[in-house]
Amino acid sequence: MSDSEIGIAAGAVFDRLAASYDHDFTGSLIGRAQRNVVWKTLLKTFHPQDNILELNCGTGEDAFFLSRNGISVFACDASRQMIARAEQRLSVSSPIRPVTFCHLATERIAELDSAITFDGVLSNFSGLNCVEDLKSVATSLAKLVKLEGRLLLCFSTRICLIEILYYLSQGEVNKAFRRCKGYSIAQLNNVPLSVYYPTLRTLRRTFAPHFKLRSHTGVGVTIPPSYLEPWAQRHPYSFRILCRLETLFADLPFFRTTGDHVLLCFEKVTP
Repeated sequence: MSDSEIGIAAGAVFDRLAASYDHDFTGSLIGRAQRNVVWKTLLKTFHPQDNILELNCGTGEDAFFLSRNGISVFACDASRQMIARAEQRLSVSSPIRPVTFCHLATERIAELDSAITFDGVLSNFSGLNCVEDLKSVATSLAKLVKLEGRLLLCFSTRICLIEILYYLSQGEVNKAFRRCKGYSIAQLNNVPLSVYYPTLRTLRRTFAPHFKLRSHTGVGVTIPPSYLEPWAQRHPYSFRILCRLETLFADLPFFRTTGDHVLLCFEKVTP
């Protein structure tokens, strides 16, 4: 299967999730809490008047946040239905800075006009974990991002301590260690989707030589994965404590790479 066909297949999977995505994740307690962690770093990384390329934009939640903070966004997604939902939201909003949505898989970003360069790139919540050939993506981004531009990329980790402990407590050993092999098949609405879990060392090599890793922080170190939303709703006080603890543990060595996600900030260092 070619990269283009892989992107189409992934887009078709997420088409099935588009109608309920904002209810199930964007507006959930866990979804908002994890996204707030990303947004804090996002505002330190990008600045008003920047022009940002967003990959795997979903229904546009991050794009609208960037716009409210004075940042222009060209946002892409492999799912036609996700883009349709994002454009529907755009039609009833008044973004401060321009927001453009485009139905385009990450595997096809080389098709974008390289004469238009961006100040940075955002990919949130594991979109890039669905891409097998990240080296090609890195090469394409090098042609689209200005020198000293930043990539802010949020990956699912290979080792998630909360997930391991939770599934072990349920007696589900295979699920507890499903990420550790570096590859798994996720079932989304009973449709299989290939998911990859690269290590931090692999990602450094993948984005070199054009990009250098400048920082990384944990997302969901103490905030649990989204499938524990029912628990979060039943235990609001405990969940608030976990959200406070996130600020203490997210940047600590070891813990920052053992949460649900890790947020990587790369800088473009070569033309």
